[in-house]
Amino acid sequence: MKIKLILLTLATVLMSGIQLQAQTGSSKKILVAYFSHSGNTRAVAYDICKKVDGEFFEIHTVKPYPTDYNAVVDQAKREQKSDYRPELKSRLKNINQYEIIFLGYPDWWDTYPQAVKVFLSQYDFSGKIIIPFCTHEGSEFGRSIADLKKMCPNSHILEGLAIRGSAVHNSDDRIEGWLKKLKIIK
Repeated sequence: MKIKLILLTLATVLMSGIQLQAQTGSSKKILVAYFSHSGNTRAVAYDICKKVDGEFFEIHTVKPYPTDYNAVVDQAKREQKSDYRPELKSRLKNINQYEIIFLGYPDWWDTYPQAVKVFLSQYDFSGKIIIPFCTHEGSEFGRSIADLKKMCPNSHILEGLAIRGSAVHNSDDRIEGWLKKLKIIK
């Protein structure tokens, strides 16, 4: 009887692993890394992470950005012009364990925030699949995809998803459709 119970338990564990692989369409380890100021990008990252069974990593700056919209816009513009590199609070222990990296950010002044640039400069993304997503208020990706290709020239950058900030909380179907189109989930 014990052997049957052990075999049944083992079969259940194996089947759940097969179902997870079938659900995500991949057995590759997935990271969902993102920077969020207002919470919109965080919401999208969380939704993606649940759907792909990825690991969640928030890119945090040591010095927080202002909460006032105009103040943060001005600061972002100054940082880009001067190529300022904000210090980040934490680092990933081992980027090599991930094959697929979803990279999320708000579009600030037509590209990703400097904090994302710092994150990208800290690791070797050669051979990695990078899938960008951004939140915006009209500029979509701007030049961020071109900038990403410059920062990670030896990576495979797949089609991204840009979501207007005001539509984030109604974007579940768009996110799911995009992930299916990329064959990340079925």
